[in-house]
Amino acid sequence: MASRREVQVSGLIAQLAADYMARESGVSALMTVTRADVSSDLKNATILFSVVPATREAEALTFAKRARSGFRDYLRAKSSLHPTPMVDFQIDYGEKNRQRIDELTR
Repeated sequence: MASRREVQVSGLIAQLAADYMARESGVSALMTVTRADVSSDLKNATILFSVVPATREAEALTFAKRARSGFRDYLRAKSSLHPTPMVDFQIDYGEKNRQRIDELTR
């Protein structure tokens, strides 16, 4: 179970990642940050996001991977997290599967 601090930090990182992606994304797709997972020592964070249309996932993931250091600098400037966690971006396949199940049950 995640501690209160882990929940707070993951929420902050997800919010800042969404702001950063909205500003910096040159991808012609809608990128939505769904959540951020942080390690128990708060030194690593994985930011999960979904992409619409799905055909642009590879392009969006390439952008996100390239933007890691820029986002880390943004995170350092906009938060008081110390140390600033190392970040990685991944497509949120759990959200994608949930959407597919919703389609099938309609």
